[in-house]
Amino acid sequence: MSSRPVTVTLSHEHTKEEARRRLDENLDKLTSQLGSVAKVEHEWSGDTLNFRARAMMQTVTGDLTVFDDHVRITVVLPGLLAGMAEKVSGNIRKQGQILLEKK
Repeated sequence: MSSRPVTVTLSHEHTKEEARRRLDENLDKLTSQLGSVAKVEHEWSGDTLNFRARAMMQTVTGDLTVFDDHVRITVVLPGLLAGMAEKVSGNIRKQGQILLEKK
């Protein structure tokens, strides 16, 4: 089975800089929670965060790009996880909203 990209777009009501700050700040919390289950690497390049996570002998890659009024998240699911794309899409949407929420 081949890999499958999943793309989710989330609207936000922040400046681009504030949205990026919130994502960056909350992403560290999220990756530390996943630390015992998955190895997560991420790096910003301009307004795009490239990431790679490895768990259960599967590697998930993707990027998150911050725009003025929305964030686009693309995750490439490897073969074994590609069949769960719809469920993963819902989880990405939910977690993305939590990362962007006003606090």
